[in-house]
Amino acid sequence: MPPPILIVEDDPNTAKLVQTYLEREGFATLIAPDGRQALEMCRRHEPLFVILDLMLPEIDGWDVCRRLRAQSNVPILMLTARQEEIDRIMGLSLGADDYVVKPFSPRELVERVKAILRRTRPANGSGKEVLRVVDLVLDPLKHKVTLVDQPVKLTSSEFKLLQILMSSPGRLFSRDELLDRFYQHGESVVDRVIDVHIGKLRQKIEADPANPCYILTVRGFGYKFREEG
Repeated sequence: MPPPILIVEDDPNTAKLVQTYLEREGFATLIAPDGRQALEMCRRHEPLFVILDLMLPEIDGWDVCRRLRAQSNVPILMLTARQEEIDRIMGLSLGADDYVVKPFSPRELVERVKAILRRTRPANGSGKEVLRVVDLVLDPLKHKVTLVDQPVKLTSSEFKLLQILMSSPGRLFSRDELLDRFYQHGESVVDRVIDVHIGKLRQKIEADPANPCYILTVRGFGYKFREEG
């Protein structure tokens, strides 16, 4: 049986609605009504994906996301009733891959889940080559990144962003172009989402994130990956 999608939601009606739409698309699902059970179910079932409400009993969604990211790269989509940009950026900074603001369309939520899974698992026949620049190596088939032969833990979004940049060393990418690569169905996202992911990537692969040598900023335009040598 394929790994399930874990729905972490304390409102039973919302949880059941999301479950119904996901199962119509062929996904297996589990429901956790609070943060403590969510962490336990993640440990036991190793879900394919986590849909995570923020306002939870026992342990809130922020802390659940933080703890999951300390031990797993499972894709996480946050559900939040808070529309302020800072709350969304905070969620991305903790390692969430995307967010949906309540009230939401269940069809849109399912499409976002599918889009994140596509980013996590490239289609057969594309993007298979191992990418290497100096001591940084990305293996798409193994979904693995190493730096000086040591593994680097990345979220699915961080991995996809690094893969895009490493695939074209020296090429300038605008923020809009990078957003288009991530959100191909016209989803509404905050402008700073790419900057947040770049900042997290730099923390993980740069010796000095304030003076990066791999991911370079081109002021007024966007980002590029260094050319080897």
